[in-house]
Amino acid sequence: MPKNPKDIDKIGAGLRILQDNPHVQILEVERNFATDPIEQDPVDWVVYGEFKDTDALAAFKQHPTYQRAIEIVRPLRELRLAADFKTGA
Repeated sequence: MPKNPKDIDKIGAGLRILQDNPHVQILEVERNFATDPIEQDPVDWVVYGEFKDTDALAAFKQHPTYQRAIEIVRPLRELRLAADFKTGA
């Protein structure tokens, strides 16, 4: 959730920087248009990424694009939710 609703596009632009990170296989950044009548603070942006393995995820988080995205987006946000999980065998 942005601190200022006028910053919603700046947040998206900052998150899209992550698409230039060479350590991710698939990375999508999209607005969330789902609504939830129970939730008062809906998620406004969704970042979905797929990585070869946990080493690739770690390298992704160490890459300068990750740090740049944080520098742009963190001051504009009230809340950030994240989850990393493994699928398959």
